[in-house]
Amino acid sequence: MDEPADAERAEVGEGALAMKSYAQTRYPIVLCHGMAGFKAMFGVIDYFGGIASALRSGGAEVYATEVPQFDSTEARGEALLAQVEDIVARTGSGKVNLVGHSHGGLDARYVAAVRPDLIASVTTIGSPHQGAELASFLQENLREGGFAEGALSLLANSLGAVLSLLSGHTAPQDAIAAVRSLSAAGMREFNARYPAGLPDGRCGQGPPEEGGVRFFSWSGTAVVTSLVDPTDLTLKLISTLYSESNDGMVGRCSSHFGEVVRDDYAMNHLDEVNQLFGFINLSGPNPKSVFRSHASRLKAVGL
Repeated sequence: MDEPADAERAEVGEGALAMKSYAQTRYPIVLCHGMAGFKAMFGVIDYFGGIASALRSGGAEVYATEVPQFDSTEARGEALLAQVEDIVARTGSGKVNLVGHSHGGLDARYVAAVRPDLIASVTTIGSPHQGAELASFLQENLREGGFAEGALSLLANSLGAVLSLLSGHTAPQDAIAAVRSLSAAGMREFNARYPAGLPDGRCGQGPPEEGGVRFFSWSGTAVVTSLVDPTDLTLKLISTLYSESNDGMVGRCSSHFGEVVRDDYAMNHLDEVNQLFGFINLSGPNPKSVFRSHASRLKAVGL
């Protein structure tokens, strides 16, 4: 009997088993998309590019959700809540771990505020908890009822309707409500109503837990990360509106919420969810690995 060889095979087997359960959280992970997002376009293009399958390969139970592409945080949050209630009822899990990107992180905060009994944790990724400068710029420069506001509303609402249709869902769209929600003024109002998880100062750490719900966040501070990603130049243009380091859509300090895992990943706003089509910073972290590591973090604290 070759005992060293048997021992080596046993170690390999244990390692493979460990990898298969690396991301196996106690509660299901529910992915929440941002503005202009979707669950899966044409049934094959995921908003969270390949991330659900990467988590599942590590043993996680994962569900992607879909809410109106453009609407207020409360309206999107109510749509998310209905899906969370359905997931909890179908799985018998009792609770879920919400993971939201951009506006989706705010939707997740809303759900945790109104139904904390259903939520084990909220993780926000590149979410504008203090508002997004682009939204504030639009809010300040679009006259209410004016031509520019009407044109933006028509264009964005039409885009939302098309995205909704292509993803196999239909939902009402309200781009102006979305802009108001994400502006600095809109976020001040939202934060006054739902303050759980917010840091005391603009760029500090927030409380890691309130009311039995754990809070986490992370974000990036790179903008142009790929020479072949056509969206990077758009993000570069938008980033000129910001006075702090940012991911092309959300400022570094504005992304802080709960326990800040990291706020300076070499990622832009779309890299954070492995978009566009996986054109990411090759010298930076792999978004799939970041999500898997976070699932392992949730697992380690019993979530």
